[in-house]
Amino acid sequence: MKTHEVYFDYLGVEPFEKLMLDSGISKTFVLCDQITAELCLPVLNEMVNLRDFTLILIPTGESHKTIETCNIVWQELTKVNADRKALLINLGGGVLTDLGGFAASCYKRGIRFVNIPTTLLAMVDASTGGKTGVDFGSFKNQIGVFSAPEFTWVHSIFLKSLPANQIRSGAAEMIKHGLIYDPKHFDEVISNFNDLMSFISDSVSIKQAVVAQDPTEKGLRKILNFGHTLGHAIESFYLETPSSLLHGEAIAVGMILEAYLSYTRLGLPNEDLVTITKHIQSLYDLPTVNPDDYQAIIELTKQDKKNEHGSVRFVGLEKIGKAVYDVPLEADDVLKAFSYYKEIIL
Repeated sequence: MKTHEVYFDYLGVEPFEKLMLDSGISKTFVLCDQITAELCLPVLNEMVNLRDFTLILIPTGESHKTIETCNIVWQELTKVNADRKALLINLGGGVLTDLGGFAASCYKRGIRFVNIPTTLLAMVDASTGGKTGVDFGSFKNQIGVFSAPEFTWVHSIFLKSLPANQIRSGAAEMIKHGLIYDPKHFDEVISNFNDLMSFISDSVSIKQAVVAQDPTEKGLRKILNFGHTLGHAIESFYLETPSSLLHGEAIAVGMILEAYLSYTRLGLPNEDLVTITKHIQSLYDLPTVNPDDYQAIIELTKQDKKNEHGSVRFVGLEKIGKAVYDVPLEADDVLKAFSYYKEIIL
C-alpha cells in the first residue's frame, strides 16, 4: 500500500487545486451524505474550483455504512460511464471516508480518491492510514481493503458546524494517540480539551508515524486499536438501540476497560490507571453498561479483526505512552474490568 500525504489548512488550497488541474482525471465525483451536502459542500465550493463534478448522495449515519450503500455509489458511477481515470472526493466524517474509499477501491478495480474529513474523528483517525471498509451486520468494518487516497485534506473550517458531542467523539482518538505513543500529547489534549485545534496535526503525525512502520497492520499498527476491542463491541451492541453511542464515546469506555486490563495483566502502574480513568471520566458523560449485556458484548469481541486462531486479543499499556499488542483476553478478565467500570461511574 502506498503512503499518502495529509495536507492541513495552513498550506492553503494549492494541493487541492493542483489535483483539479490534472488532465489525467476524466470525471470528478463528490460523495456526500445529506448533512455534508448541505453544510460542507458549499464551503468547499467557495474555497476551491471543483470544475464540473457529479454529486453522489448517500444516507447519513453508521447504520448506512453497508454494501447496500456502496451499491448506490457504484450505480451512480456506472450511470454516467465513469472510467478508471475518474476521481472520487469523499467529503464527510469517518463513515463516509471509510465507505467512499472502499467503493472507489473496488470500482473497476480501483479509481483515485481524496478524503476531505469534516469531523474531528475523521481528521485525526478515519481519513488517514489507508483503511477503508463497511460494516457487516452488527460487526464494524468487517469488509474492507487497505487502499490509500491520493491525499487527505484537513481543514478546520469544517469543524465550525460540529456539535460538542462530535468534538468529544473525535477527541477520544486524540487521547488514545497520546496513551499509546506520546505522554506529552496525552497531557496536551486533556489539558486543552476546549481548544483542540492546535493539536490536530500532532495527533495525525502520531498515526502516520505508526502506519509508516506497519502499513497493513501485521504488527505495530495494532497499537492504534487500544480501547477498540471492547469499545467496538460496546458500540456494535448498542448501535440499533436507544442507547446508541458515538464511536468516540464507546472508545472512551473501551479505554477505561482496557486500561484496567493493562493494570491487572501487564503491570500498568496504579497511578497511570487512576490518571486515565479520572481524566476520561471528567471529559465524558460515561454511559451505564447493563450487567445483563456483558456476555453479549463479550461474544462480539470474538469478531474483532486482531483475533488470531480463535483467541481474542487486545492492546494494552505497560505505561502511558507505551503500548503492547496481541495480548490474549479471557472472558473472566472482561467481567472484572466491567466490575471496575461499574464502580467508577456509580
